[in-house]
Amino acid sequence: MIQRIQTVYLLIVAILMVLMMSFPIGFFYTEAAVAEMSNLSVALPDGALDYTPWALFALLMLVAVLSLATIFLYKKRMLQIRLTLFSSIVLVGYYATLAFFVYSTLKGYGSFTYSWTVSLPVVSIILNWLAIRAIGKDEMLVKAYERLR
Repeated sequence: MIQRIQTVYLLIVAILMVLMMSFPIGFFYTEAAVAEMSNLSVALPDGALDYTPWALFALLMLVAVLSLATIFLYKKRMLQIRLTLFSSIVLVGYYATLAFFVYSTLKGYGSFTYSWTVSLPVVSIILNWLAIRAIGKDEMLVKAYERLR
């Protein structure tokens, strides 16, 4: 289980999602103040918290849990592929949800500037794709062994 490369890819995806949940994803700038947006809330300059973007946190939590659960399904390779593909689709949905919150729901807070952490889901999508390829290679290898028996 641990010696397979897709385990490393999926573990890195889970770690990146935890990092993504921990750091801010951007800042709203107005003429007088700066509001920090994380995946769970927007910290307004007066100290109040607006929990409107909580769905972003939920999507990242889903991807992190899916990635960790997928590691332990090493005997069910086709299910691993499906869950990893679903995880990538959820990450694409994360970007759609982020765009919705920034440009429609929260636009009253000022102009928005993204943080470097917004690129982490793209890295995770690439790692998911690499994991799918490695799982597929394992599946082909097992089928080849079964043909030889």
